[in-house]
Amino acid sequence: MARAGGTYYEVSGPEGAPAVVLIHGLGLTAAVTWEVIGAALAQDFRVVRYDLNGHGASAPTPGEASLAALSEQVIGVMDALGLAQAALVGFSLGGMINRRVAIDHPARVRGLAILNSPHERGEALQARVEAQAQAAGEGGPFATIDAALERWFRPEFRAAHPAAVARVRETVLANDPVEYAAHRWVLAQGVRELIRPEPPIACPTLVMTGEADSGSTPAMSHAIADEIAGSTCHVLPGQKHLGLIEEPEAFIAPLRSFLTRLPG
Repeated sequence: MARAGGTYYEVSGPEGAPAVVLIHGLGLTAAVTWEVIGAALAQDFRVVRYDLNGHGASAPTPGEASLAALSEQVIGVMDALGLAQAALVGFSLGGMINRRVAIDHPARVRGLAILNSPHERGEALQARVEAQAQAAGEGGPFATIDAALERWFRPEFRAAHPAAVARVRETVLANDPVEYAAHRWVLAQGVRELIRPEPPIACPTLVMTGEADSGSTPAMSHAIADEIAGSTCHVLPGQKHLGLIEEPEAFIAPLRSFLTRLPG
């Protein structure tokens, strides 16, 4: 593990191979999110995993939490490693961050993989997500974690793999309540910045989600793909939000195929 400013990161995979930056979601860490997928991709790519501002081993947010600040964190890690370009793979909030990077710094992005990430929600769902964000602000991660785990994992996985679910639960609950609440608001409201951007995102893009992901629905993933010319959308049967932990193999093959085909 190394440090770029206040950001902790680690690098694996062959030196000189195409760079891939993995961006985790709210309340999680690079290690918990990308343990299996990161190791698989590192067979062929130079993989960078890092902890978001205020998460894991990274320092608190420098200033106000926002998608713009999280976008600049990615660029800071790339600059520290001397990476002129990279493919950005983002999960959930990470799939919002990598889109913000593509909007703010298009020349730095070879391609995007947007996994289980929200988009335009409609009024009713947007109101519910904002209410959940407010509950997190008032009670911290403890206020919402049990309901979140039900949304994130299929019941049969929770029953068969209690240790894996407990690891996610403990990771979320280890977050500083102030940082968690601030980034929960970014997750809730930041999608507004990403809907039909002008100019549109133009880099090669893969969009994936689970068929039963209630917060990052198939309709949202198709809408993201519809806004990015030439992109591809995959919906994984039966999966909920944390399918990349339940069944990482379902993500690895499409990701490897997509990343291998990227130009340059």
